[in-house]
Amino acid sequence: MNSKVDDFLGKAKKWRPEMEELRRIILDCQLSEEWKWRAPCYTFQESNIVILGALKDCCTLGFFKGALLKDPNNILAKPGENTQSARVVRFTSVREILELEPVLKAYIYEAAEVEEAGLKVEYKSVDAFAVPEELQSSFDENPALKTAFEALTPGRQKGYLLYFSAPKQSKTKKARIEKYTQRILDGKGFHDCVCGLSKKMPNCDGSHKHIV
Repeated sequence: MNSKVDDFLGKAKKWRPEMEELRRIILDCQLSEEWKWRAPCYTFQESNIVILGALKDCCTLGFFKGALLKDPNNILAKPGENTQSARVVRFTSVREILELEPVLKAYIYEAAEVEEAGLKVEYKSVDAFAVPEELQSSFDENPALKTAFEALTPGRQKGYLLYFSAPKQSKTKKARIEKYTQRILDGKGFHDCVCGLSKKMPNCDGSHKHIV
């Protein structure tokens, strides 16, 4: 067990019994317990397998490569509409968790086998994501912006394309593009912190304010 996870669960105001039950089940599967991204994370041979999360309306068991699992019980869901790899199981009671315990263990073992086999999720290329008209107009008006955008990593480009495309109203899209133009010119991604790392990365300690 990890002392940081002990502290986290000890201070949890919501979903503590549920997360403690999930923790027990995961540790029964012989995974190593770590503290990453400010959450209990469980690894197999140093590879991330599952992670616990606490939301307002539920707690979650997240599988990093859930898209590769067979899911015969149809319990896995995408955490977001555009999520490609991760899948989550949502819970609102200890009873739900106990009823699914054998299934959860089977999924966890399968996830470890997927990692051991070296299987990879095939991510969509940047070309598969449409460039919104508003961004294309900005590129036409400011060629330096287009050059800077294309110099970003594929992941950073995808993040911006998804964020800029999300609003229904054109004026909202334009406002988002204007807000992040300088960040793109500076070579920073949507999730990059002022420290130059992604705010999602474990080696960014979050001791300063993130700009998003």
